[in-house]
Amino acid sequence: MVTFICCIAFLVAGYVIYGRVLEKRFGVDPGRPTPAVRLGDGVDYQVLKPWKIFVIQFLNIAGLGPIFGAILGAAYGPMAYLWIVLGCVFMGAAHDFFSGMLSIRNDGMSVPDMIGKYLGKFVKVFMVFFSGLLLIAVGSSFVTGPADLLQSLTGLGKMWWLYIIFAYYILATLVPIDKIIGKIYPVFGFLLLFMAVMVAVMLVVNAVRGDIHLTELTADSFRNFHSAPDSNILVPMLFVVISCGAISGFHATQAPLMARCMGNEKYGRPIFYGAMISEGIVAMIWATAAMAYCGGPEGLNAAAAEGMTPAILVNGICSSWLGRVGAVIAVLGVVVCPITSGDTAFRSLRLTIADALRYPQKSIFNRILVALPVFVAAYLICMLDFSTIWQFVGISNQILAAIVLWASAAYLSRNGKDHLYMSVPATFLTFVCVSYLMIAPHKVGGLFLDPVLSYATGILTALAVFIVFLLLNRPRETKLH
Repeated sequence: MVTFICCIAFLVAGYVIYGRVLEKRFGVDPGRPTPAVRLGDGVDYQVLKPWKIFVIQFLNIAGLGPIFGAILGAAYGPMAYLWIVLGCVFMGAAHDFFSGMLSIRNDGMSVPDMIGKYLGKFVKVFMVFFSGLLLIAVGSSFVTGPADLLQSLTGLGKMWWLYIIFAYYILATLVPIDKIIGKIYPVFGFLLLFMAVMVAVMLVVNAVRGDIHLTELTADSFRNFHSAPDSNILVPMLFVVISCGAISGFHATQAPLMARCMGNEKYGRPIFYGAMISEGIVAMIWATAAMAYCGGPEGLNAAAAEGMTPAILVNGICSSWLGRVGAVIAVLGVVVCPITSGDTAFRSLRLTIADALRYPQKSIFNRILVALPVFVAAYLICMLDFSTIWQFVGISNQILAAIVLWASAAYLSRNGKDHLYMSVPATFLTFVCVSYLMIAPHKVGGLFLDPVLSYATGILTALAVFIVFLLLNRPRETKLH
């Protein structure tokens, strides 16, 4: 229990201390009018209450990521704790904060435009296609996944559920942000937080009673506990399996949605940095709960080998620890959370395409013209198997995160500020992405090459990118913008 409590405390301290450090380094200006105030259009640009934006942002970036990803990462053992805590405080929350604040400073820019401003036009063009593919893959995955679950729960055919979910997605993508997302997301967000808090309470209660044992992070546990370590190599695969609980590029695609709704820059830290810290806490809770419920990482691996999926495990934990109420919450969470990330993925894709084409979105007709081909393509993708769609999402997620970190570092450097706060995490994540592409098995998007060669290539590539960054982004005196 000592490890669990210390990790939660570190995450909270990270928000209070390191969050403020980044707030000062960025140069938050409470007196500066935000895009929501200057460009309000009643559709995508409109001021929402800060607490509502926080809950929406939390649900946008979370979904099932900090639950399922954390459970899968827990199979590697307590080393997952280090990645969740350190990754969240120094990388993930920093990534989310800068992506949100840079969007605010640039009229609510979508990710490709924002990255292009700081890393060049070529990178911008690449990012339009790359982020577009990632968003449509995530959105499509969050149609097929919930449809499969609802089919098993209700007996109604999968195609019917696909049509129902798509109908909701189309509506949520087209209407003003305060009509659906602004009204129902706070409810679902509190539901997800409530579920995590109750699981954490029961985790502590059961541990105090001696009913369960919490695995501690010790010198002996600094190793890979995965039952198939040859194809699930701790470094770098753990850093990709646990993405939403530590750092996720998908979050940068969601940040502009909320950047267009903030009434004051002073809310940047609690909304962007704070939502990611909250997600890290949720990930810590579920990683710990999964290991404790199964009797440790070895038991978790054994349960997975017998066919226990993260969804089944979540249902088992909630049912046994929280009773009937917990079972209902588990079902709602497993079904609703991916849907609430899927609809904002499609909304973000609509805005990304519209921004790239410089096509105004105030008119409903314009929104339909942009969204229609997106949903046609998504429907065709949904005919593929869920695992086929999802297997490349993880590494694409981290590649996007690395690029956003480099863009954030460029912003700091060009404004005469210390870029190491972002360039060091960017260098590390570049190593993770390159080494993963080389060392991971074919079925999850890697080349499955020799580990020594993979690590050497990853290190050299990361250092080379860092050196090129230093040469191209020398500090110069400019006004913050």
